[in-house]
Amino acid sequence: MTTATTTPEAVTPVAHTVNERKRVGSLVWHVGALLVLAVVLYPVIWVFGASFKPSKDIIASLDLLPAKPVWANFSGLADGISGISITSFFTNSLMYAGLAVVGVVISSSLTAYAFAKIRFAGRNLLFTLMIGTLLLPYHVLLIPQYVLFRNLGYIDTLVPLVLGKFLATEAFFVFLMVQFMRGLPRELDEAAKLDGCGHLRTYWSIVLPLSRPAIITSAIFTFINAWNDFMGPLIYLNTPSKYTVSLGLMMFRDQEGISNYGSMIAMSLVALVPVVAFFMAFQRYLIDGMATSGLK
Repeated sequence: MTTATTTPEAVTPVAHTVNERKRVGSLVWHVGALLVLAVVLYPVIWVFGASFKPSKDIIASLDLLPAKPVWANFSGLADGISGISITSFFTNSLMYAGLAVVGVVISSSLTAYAFAKIRFAGRNLLFTLMIGTLLLPYHVLLIPQYVLFRNLGYIDTLVPLVLGKFLATEAFFVFLMVQFMRGLPRELDEAAKLDGCGHLRTYWSIVLPLSRPAIITSAIFTFINAWNDFMGPLIYLNTPSKYTVSLGLMMFRDQEGISNYGSMIAMSLVALVPVVAFFMAFQRYLIDGMATSGLK
């Protein structure tokens, strides 16, 4: 009886070939990732470079970064637009975005708790109807809502923009929280009930803290959507001093259609700072919260 043996000389070429394939695959993957990163970062780099160019060179020049950076675009922002300080635009946007976040978190989490944890007649039908509102285009409801708020005298205020946030009209965030709350163990609800907790106490003390990942995700996207919202403020706000940042950028274009591109892009770059700061402040909670178990 003979036993087949494998010599090191026979194994080495095979292992060498496998290692070479792994290196080539890793190289291709990294090159592809760098190309995708370059495509994603190109608009940001272009905006950053254009903010340091004179207005006449932004359209004419093809250079990504200016040869001689200028600070006139940023220093000109201190003078304001048409006599209105840009601080007013940022204050209005922060107020709008902050109220939107508070409204969505409170109303959507309460509604999601009702759908996920409370059994009542017509629950599935109401949940289906709520999800169906996602199919309605925003423009379909625009005219009826405008007529309603005009009759109530709320035009040129933030009420039409934030009232719906406090009434759980953001069906996507309600759905997100419902799906997350349904994944929490029902033993927690039963234990709270045995301890004498009602629905409100169970929601506040148990379900809400454990739903932190879904809540913070909703808050981040709500803040970004409200900060970048252009259509809503354009329809409901008429006084320039009440404009948000998105409408303030439009004021860099005069009545003759001539735009101050330098200051416009500089303000666009500054407008990115609150969004990035808000995301960076809360993004770690997304990862930390996902690791939290209901039984921990």
